[in-house]
Amino acid sequence: MFTAFLIKYAEIGIKGRNRYLFEDALVQQIKYALKKCEGQFAIHKTQGRIYVDAQTEFDFDEVVAHLKQVFGISGICPVVYVEDEGFDKLKDTIIQYIADVYPDCNQTFKVAARRARKNYPKDSMTINMDMGEAILKAYPDMKVDVHNPDIMLNIEIREKIYIYSEIIPGPGGMPVGTGGKAMLLLSGGIDSPVAGYMIAKRGVKIDAVYFHAPPYTSERAKQKVVDLARLVSRYTGPIYLHVINFTDIQLYIYEKCPHEELTIIMRRYMMRIAEHIAKENECLGLITGESIGQVASQTMSALVATNEVCELPVYRPLIGFDKQEIVEISEKIGTYETSIQPFEDCCTIFVAKHPVTKPNLNVIRRHEHNLDERIDELVQTALDTDEIIIVQ
Repeated sequence: MFTAFLIKYAEIGIKGRNRYLFEDALVQQIKYALKKCEGQFAIHKTQGRIYVDAQTEFDFDEVVAHLKQVFGISGICPVVYVEDEGFDKLKDTIIQYIADVYPDCNQTFKVAARRARKNYPKDSMTINMDMGEAILKAYPDMKVDVHNPDIMLNIEIREKIYIYSEIIPGPGGMPVGTGGKAMLLLSGGIDSPVAGYMIAKRGVKIDAVYFHAPPYTSERAKQKVVDLARLVSRYTGPIYLHVINFTDIQLYIYEKCPHEELTIIMRRYMMRIAEHIAKENECLGLITGESIGQVASQTMSALVATNEVCELPVYRPLIGFDKQEIVEISEKIGTYETSIQPFEDCCTIFVAKHPVTKPNLNVIRRHEHNLDERIDELVQTALDTDEIIIVQ
């Protein structure tokens, strides 16, 4: 019965004179999301509203599922359109709408009319009273409750008349692309896909870099990361995934540096490489899934050591989360089952038995000089052999 959707947004509404830019970005994201659905749709803005009009048959559940992955949408309202053929016709439509959507016909309700078209013969208050009277007459078991109704029946008088009563929650946030672009350090774990999701929710376009270490990590481990990027891309749009062969760099660090500092020094070179790629691709920051104290390389001292090699800001949206909170988000966005597949990443393969948890920066710098002979050459080779996979 529904032929359209009213798209509600939250934060975009307070953007003042720039609001239209965010609305336009949201329209583009909705168009991208609906390309994956069967059917044809027209998306248009009018008077502070965004509507998705179905122009052909469509799968209701499929469309709602894809709209729920568009950042910037706070609510999705299934809508029935009515041509303005007089108030009696509108009353008949509303009475039928209630029978179709709420067949028990025994809930409390409130009518909330909004008359955007001021030449309509009844004002909003009169519409509310007259429509409420018609509903009570048609369904004697229903009752009016203006404070906490079971059914909020919205009637918007525009070029056409729009009827809706359900608001399906959207993901919120801001439309992707309105907050710049950043580079996600994506591993095969639980945390980094969640970090990418959370930063993208603030309107940031995401690209990603993955450090691969064949033959110590398998092609299946690489495919797992591609699969995770694809799951995240449902929310972020296409992701350019940079696959960096990190094996020779890791082996060289393993050979030349103290093993208890291996993870920290490896991490510093990952950050250097990720930042280089980020700058080449006009990214404004790096994103990691680090959380204070979760592992040895994520203590405050360790984070200071890894931050030191970066000029770009490093965004860590999970920094204060415990593991269960992160797991709950990963389950919500659909990445958890893929993240827990038992394929090792390059960090876990080369981890020391007793990694340092409070690295001394001066000591770390001194030991990095052990790498001076070949490290620049190895880093350049890794960058030159960057494999880019477009994930969508």
